[in-house]
Order: sequence, then structure tokens, then C-alpha cells
Amino acid sequence: MLVVDDDETVREVVVSYLRAAGHEVAEASDGATGLAAHQDRRADLVVLDVMMPGLDGLEVCRRLRLAGDVPVILLTALGAEQDRVVGLETGADDYVTKPFSPRELVLRVESVLRRTGGDATTPVPETTTDGDLLVNHRRRTVTVGGAPRTFTAREFDLLAHFVTHPGHAFSREDLMSQVWGWSFGDSSTVTVHVRRVRAKVEADPAEPVRLVTVWGIGYRWEPTS
Repeated sequence: MLVVDDDETVREVVVSYLRAAGHEVAEASDGATGLAAHQDRRADLVVLDVMMPGLDGLEVCRRLRLAGDVPVILLTALGAEQDRVVGLETGADDYVTKPFSPRELVLRVESVLRRTGGDATTPVPETTTDGDLLVNHRRRTVTVGGAPRTFTAREFDLLAHFVTHPGHAFSREDLMSQVWGWSFGDSSTVTVHVRRVRAKVEADPAEPVRLVTVWGIGYRWEPTS
């Protein structure tokens, strides 16, 4: 795991809590050093501050997305909804707003790691096929019309949840609980991730026919086959 934050106090607190929870943690004080550290030894998750001098967290997140599918949790002091949405659209899997509880951050980290690594106690199908969409749950890969699509860990979890529950309408609160593992939070997180999934699986994301909106409720997956 890698923690990237230019605030030494915050970084020390985050690192100490994660290590106390049993995680092996590396740290970096700026974006460029964090990218280099990840290239030297690929992290299984990156905790990344947004507001850093030089290479800021959003740009680091973009570069991490281009390099692979490592899960990213953003630490942000920005409270406006639009700022959080920008972070999620950049490719982050989750965000925590400063000031935050270190214990909550550890829970968020462990939730993302569980979903990324899968739960060995829960049987899942090897693959799910829907028309030209193929979701491989074991390998965590997605193809549409034979062409691979790149998904973040959270995007994959959301898609997998929908395709394994076709025809079922889920509220945003349902999805936050069942996919994110949260009992509270900002529902705009779900909205942003739905938008990102649609962009990767719909022929026309503006007129979705697979991941459709159920007005007054939330969203439903409409199988095509």
C-alpha cells in the first residue's frame, strides 16, 4: 500500500493507523515521488492527497489510471460536491474529506481491498455474458464486442453487481450499502460511477439501454439476451 501526502503530520497518522491494522505501507511526500514508488513496487492500493504542490493528486490519479487498475482513495479538503465529483470522474474508487477519522479511512481501505481481491467465501460465477458484454468475475475483466474495457475496482464491482442481478431496481442507498459497504455517505458517488460504467458499456451513454434509470428509485440492469 502507498500513502502520498505532502502534509507530514497527516501522512504519519494515516501510515501509523494502516500499519496498526496490519498493512504493509510505503509513503511519499509528493506526487512525482509517489508515482516513482508505485513504478518501483506496484501498490495494491494508493491513498492520495488531492492538494499537493507540483503534481497534484488528480494528475497523479490520472497517471495511475493510465498505468493500470490500482485502487485509489483520495484525501481531499475540498467540501463542494463538484470537487468530489471531479475526483471520482478522474478515476478514484473512493474519497475521504478532511478532517477525517483515521479509523474510518482504515475501514474504507479494507472495504476497497476486499472488493478488489474478492471474497473467497462467496461463490461467484466465472463469467457473466449479456449480448456482446462479457464480464469475467475471477479475472475482473470486461470486454464489449470482444474489445477490452478498462475498469477501476469500484466500477467493476458496480457493473458486476448489476449484471448478476438483472431486472432488479436498486436505489442509490441500496448500492452504497451493497457495493460500497457504506451505511452512510454521499449518493453522488453512485451517480458518478453509474455515469462512468455507462460510458464503457453503452453504445450511446446518453440514451442507455442496459444500465437504465428507474425514475424515483435508482437504477436497473436490463439484460439484452
